[in-house]
Amino acid sequence: MRAAMSADHSLRETHAPAEAPRVLPSTQTGYASPNARQRRALLMRLLGTYGTIIVLASMLGIFSVLEPGTFATIGNFRNIVNDMAIGTIVAAGLTVPLVAGDFDLSIGYVASFCGLLLVGLLSSSGLPILPAIFLVVGLGTVIGIVNGIVVSKIGVNAFIATLGTGTIVVGLNYAYSGGIPLQLTQSREFTNIAIGRIAGVPHLVIIMAVVLALLWVILNRTVQGQHIKAIGVSPESARRAGVAVDRSRIVAFAIASTCAAIGGVLMASNLGSGQVTAGDSFMLTSFSAAFLGSAALREGQFHILGTLIGVLTVAVGNNGLAMIGAPIFTQFLFTGCLLVVAVALGGIGRRYARG
Repeated sequence: MRAAMSADHSLRETHAPAEAPRVLPSTQTGYASPNARQRRALLMRLLGTYGTIIVLASMLGIFSVLEPGTFATIGNFRNIVNDMAIGTIVAAGLTVPLVAGDFDLSIGYVASFCGLLLVGLLSSSGLPILPAIFLVVGLGTVIGIVNGIVVSKIGVNAFIATLGTGTIVVGLNYAYSGGIPLQLTQSREFTNIAIGRIAGVPHLVIIMAVVLALLWVILNRTVQGQHIKAIGVSPESARRAGVAVDRSRIVAFAIASTCAAIGGVLMASNLGSGQVTAGDSFMLTSFSAAFLGSAALREGQFHILGTLIGVLTVAVGNNGLAMIGAPIFTQFLFTGCLLVVAVALGGIGRRYARG
């Protein structure tokens, strides 16, 4: 009897329902819940789309509180826009090859050389101002075409090709000037290009607006602009669709160098002299502005309006640091950190746009 009862008890224990496994909270398992993942994706997408605008608004607020009597004034904002005009032209030109998926590291050197060469032509050869300007800007275009041919036809990586071309331009710069700044003999008419005004609006701001409008139209309202965008998405797909990929890349590099040359001309006019390294810093600030612009209003896409916002962000930061009396080295630290932040924000935008 006892044996039967023991067997029956063992049988009931064997067939007893198993205890349901305990589900650990997502924080204990290490996996985020679907809602948490969605919130994180939304936050990253917002940063990739509006990150630059958030940075710009934050700086405007901070500097306005710190220096309300000097920074937050109409006169100071006019100065900011006027001071950023030349850099905006160079950065907007750089945006075109970036849209096509290429880099151009020669733009700063091209700006320096073209500005110096123009001053030399005006001082020594006696050329009239307009022919000299067209000659120098044309030289900038030729440099861009060479960059495009080396990259698209020969197949050299754009990073290496434009770095090499830029180094050659530096050599030509020093060969022409001997490393010595060149001074204008008669400067009033030439310097008026940069410092003059029309109806109270500085010439630099007007020229900047015209260049930005032209580049926006080229990228958004022309067949060539659509081809450049298609190459940036997928060169092979664009080629299969009938796009002349090599020619479009050459055009993109030519536009970038042309804008760099224009920036060099305006810089020389603004300074009233030709400086050997005056435009070299445009490379870092232009890349910072373009990548910041890719995180403004679009998810990781380079575009002209975004670059304008990016340049404004850099200009506001540098102006604010100067207003609060920060040492000069902080501007370099700020620009370098801003480039890292810009690339990170642009990468976030592109990653979540694809996802």
